[in-house]
Amino acid sequence: MPESDLALLMRAAQAAAETATRFIGAEINVRHKPDDGSPVTDADMAVNAVLAEILRGARPGYGWLSEESADDPARLAAQKVFIVDPIDGTRSFIEGSDSWAHSIAVAEDGEITAAVVFLPLRDKLYTAEAGEGARLNDRRLRAGSAATLESAHVLATKPALDPTHWRQGTPATTRSHRPSIAYRLGLVAEGRYDAMFTFRPSWEWDIAAGALLLAEAGARLTDRRGDAIRFNAEKPLHEGVVAANPALHADIVARLRQMP
Repeated sequence: MPESDLALLMRAAQAAAETATRFIGAEINVRHKPDDGSPVTDADMAVNAVLAEILRGARPGYGWLSEESADDPARLAAQKVFIVDPIDGTRSFIEGSDSWAHSIAVAEDGEITAAVVFLPLRDKLYTAEAGEGARLNDRRLRAGSAATLESAHVLATKPALDPTHWRQGTPATTRSHRPSIAYRLGLVAEGRYDAMFTFRPSWEWDIAAGALLLAEAGARLTDRRGDAIRFNAEKPLHEGVVAANPALHADIVARLRQMP
């Protein structure tokens, strides 16, 4: 029986973890990207190479969109596309923390159909397949039920609660943070936190896998305007992210001051 896309992503994530963890305690050659100054290391590039070899080797007809690969416009003509962040939370990896993740997804005609977010140092494997639910290791996931920001515990950076983003000033909510966006989305999908939002432009490789985890756990992920995100866009950068169960999602979007 042919290997499913989800099984392939899980196999690739395990290989990515084996590669990344070999760099722990070793020289990782940190440098900064010229476009945005974000860090990249030898570990990021090695994981990217391993994922490309496994995934593209198994599915040569799929397109490829990765944070650590030059963008190939041929992906726009592909029906299915891998969307990959080899190490989401590179700063956390550099600092020796355990809150970084491998984030891998398959998009078909703009929708995510299979997804894996793997935090090897926390032994947390989030998986989802369209129509089949989302899981953390072997446990089925269900998003939380908080309906308003006042009753919610959210994942967001401090700048996201600046009053300039909100119609009537900063909402009274409880805030925490994690460095990996993919991990933040997984935590909302498992119901440990009620919402995640960021108003910075968000790359698809950060959010693609988490989008399916959330959908299969009964939550929503949109841009800051509340518009659905279609993946494998020509410019794979979207206007922020709001993720929460439907009632809380609606409450957040209604309170946001939308920029022109």
